[in-house]
Amino acid sequence: MKREAIREFFHRLHDANPNPQTELEYASPFQLLVAVVLSAQATDRSVNLATRKLFADAPTPEAMVTLGEDGIAEHIKTIGLFRNKARNTLALSRLLLERHGGEVPAEREALEALPGVGRKTANVVLNTVFRQPVMAVDTHIFRLSNRTGLAPGKDVVEVEKALMRRVPKDYLLDAHHWLILHGRYVCTARSPKCSQCSVRDLCLFRDKTD
Repeated sequence: MKREAIREFFHRLHDANPNPQTELEYASPFQLLVAVVLSAQATDRSVNLATRKLFADAPTPEAMVTLGEDGIAEHIKTIGLFRNKARNTLALSRLLLERHGGEVPAEREALEALPGVGRKTANVVLNTVFRQPVMAVDTHIFRLSNRTGLAPGKDVVEVEKALMRRVPKDYLLDAHHWLILHGRYVCTARSPKCSQCSVRDLCLFRDKTD
């Protein structure tokens, strides 16, 4: 996709949704961090259903440590890989208390040192909480970037780097949210809704649906 088309692509996504937000429910940086960790291989909807009660009972790292691994697991047992996620949630809560005074750090290296936190999770937190212009590439964004020709790449890191180069700087801060929402609801994995797509004419996908 050419540079002019990319700018128009984001211009249209911006006009349709000027202030895009994550669909994960949270009331603090800590809660967003936990929610993103829990969202691996799970839908935002399933995570929100579980965290409403979890965050009511354990809204802070201190309360999460008090709740303990079994208590966390009981709250999130409807989510895939819940036992491993409970273990990581407890461990990252302890490390936040031990290393960061209970606060979520604003540095990638410190975030990725926490259990269960990889590059994508760190990018989501850095972008959503600390408003840093970084790009978290999940399966939706990876698919959309390759399918549309926006930022092709063979893996998520390659796509991330391509997006960081190609997305206009004035759209970069919210680009992650626009792309994930477009990939989730329009440019879906199966039977993409091309007839409803606001950027259909810019997209390089050859097998568009009616």
